[in-house]
Order: sequence, then C-alpha cells, then structure tokens
Amino acid sequence: MPTENAVPTALESSSEDAAGDLGETRAPADPSETASRRAPAAPAPRPHGELAGLDRLQTAEIRSGSRSRERLRAILPPVALLVVLVAAWQLYIVIARPRPDKAPSPLQVLASFGDAWQSGRLQESVLTSLERGGIGFVVAIAIGTPLGLLLAEWKGLRRAAGPLISGLQVLPSVAWVPAAIIWFGLTDATAYFVILMGAVPSIVNGLLAGVDQVPPQLRRVGAVLGANRWQAATAIVLPAALPGYLAGLKQGWAFSWRSLMAAEIITSGGSLGFGLGTMLNQARDLADLPGVLATILLILAIGILIELVLFAPLERAVLRRRGLQNGTGR
Repeated sequence: MPTENAVPTALESSSEDAAGDLGETRAPADPSETASRRAPAAPAPRPHGELAGLDRLQTAEIRSGSRSRERLRAILPPVALLVVLVAAWQLYIVIARPRPDKAPSPLQVLASFGDAWQSGRLQESVLTSLERGGIGFVVAIAIGTPLGLLLAEWKGLRRAAGPLISGLQVLPSVAWVPAAIIWFGLTDATAYFVILMGAVPSIVNGLLAGVDQVPPQLRRVGAVLGANRWQAATAIVLPAALPGYLAGLKQGWAFSWRSLMAAEIITSGGSLGFGLGTMLNQARDLADLPGVLATILLILAIGILIELVLFAPLERAVLRRRGLQNGTGR
C-alpha cells in the first residue's frame, strides 16, 4: 500500500540523513584544516606604531614639543638667578658706595672683559687653558679606565691599591705643583702632570663604584657564553657600570679644571704659555680687582658650560636608555 510504503521510506531517509550527518562529523578532515582547528587562534595584529601604557604617553609628550619646554624650564631658573644676583650686586654698589678698588661694580667687571678681549689676552688664555684641560683629561681617561677595570677584576690588587687611590683623590692637586716644577720645569708637562694626579683617582673610584653595583648574574651569563676576563670586563661590566663611570668622569673633569687653574696660578714663565690662571695671577699682581673678578667669573662660566654641553646630555642619554627618564629631560 502506498501509505505503508511511505512510512518506511521516510524512516529510511531520516536514518540515512542522520547517518550522513554522523558520517560528516566523524570523517577525517584535511590535515591542514585539522591543524588549523587544533592550533590556538593567533592574536589579531595590532595597528602599526601602537605602543602600550607609559611608552605611548612618553612618546606623545616627546612629539608634542615638550622637549623645547623642558629646555626652557632648565635654562630660565639659572638665568633668572643670575639676573637677581647681578641686580643685588649693583644695588649694593649704589646704596653702600664702597671703594671701587675693594668692591667694583658689574659695569667695571664688564669693562675689564672688554679690555681683555680687545687686547687678545682673553682669547689666548681661554684657548690655552681649554687645550691643556682637554688633552690632560683625555689622557686621564686613557689611564684611569683600564686601571679601574684592572682593580675591579683583581680583588687582591684592589685591596692593596684601593686606599692609595682614595688618598690621592683626597690630596689637593696643588700639592703636586712644587714637585712637578722640579721634575719637569716650567713646561706644559707640569700642568699635565698635575691634571693627571687630580683626575685619574676620581675616574678610577667612579668606575669602581659603578662596578660594585653591577649584578653578579651578568658576570655568570658572560661566563656561560664563554667570555674571558677581558671580554667580560669590557663588554659586560663596563657598560653595566656606565652610570657610576660617568659620575667619575664628571668629578674627574672638575678636578682636572681645578688642578689646571692651580698650576697656572702658581707657575708662570718658561714655555707654559698664557692661560686663565696666568691672567688671574697677573690681575692680582696689578691689584686689578675688576680683572680678578672677571677672570674668576670666566673660569666659573667655562666649567658650567662644559657641564651643560658635554656631561648633562650624556647623563640624560644613559638614564633614558635604562628607563630612568622619559626622554624629555629632567
């Protein structure tokens, strides 16, 4: 009968459909398709240039021109303080009216600058002192850096020579001037020797202080990678100790400049030339207080300028690379 045949046919078709569905579920799929199903879903690619968290905020600050504002904030306070000090100086001259030979006015000091410039003594003295200071400081770096690394790697040598290095740093460099004159005479070698005796101990102690702060794990990693002692010192320890080393360099330059001025003030004649210390000593011999103050201010200005132009950018770059600054300055 048609009705009876229809029922089994419907049942058979439904069972076949179910078996087909079951077969499709259990049938092995393509290998690549199976691997893609089993592999965890890859994260969606982030937009190009997207940074996270503080890095993004810092980059936005840099791009928004905050560097210029930071420079202005760094320059304006000392300039404002300088203007206030000069104004107070001039106000004291107007109110107290002291003797000009005991307390010259800012205009008198400025006139002394102009006289030294017109005579050429100012240019000659600055160039002579900067040349001596620069050459002496470079030689001090060339001596102090390997010496500091040697003391850092050889503990016994450091225990023996460490107190001597610290003592030399405490000893005023001007104390070496008489001995240097006897040894080298009135030549540039006297100035260079005094500079070295003032700068080398500071550079060595700064480097040792930086090495003491290096994590010991870095040395172990270098040993595992097969680095010898010299490679570990130059490629691992020295870069890791860079902040302390840079502080030693700054202090070494300060001692170099001070030592040079002391040597130039005490020594004169021979082949020493005409430096800032010599100009200061000549003004003192002539009882020219405006000239004395002008030279002192010039020595101070050169020291500050070298700090701002040379060491401050280096220090900011080192701190920025270590994540201690956001790249916009102090």
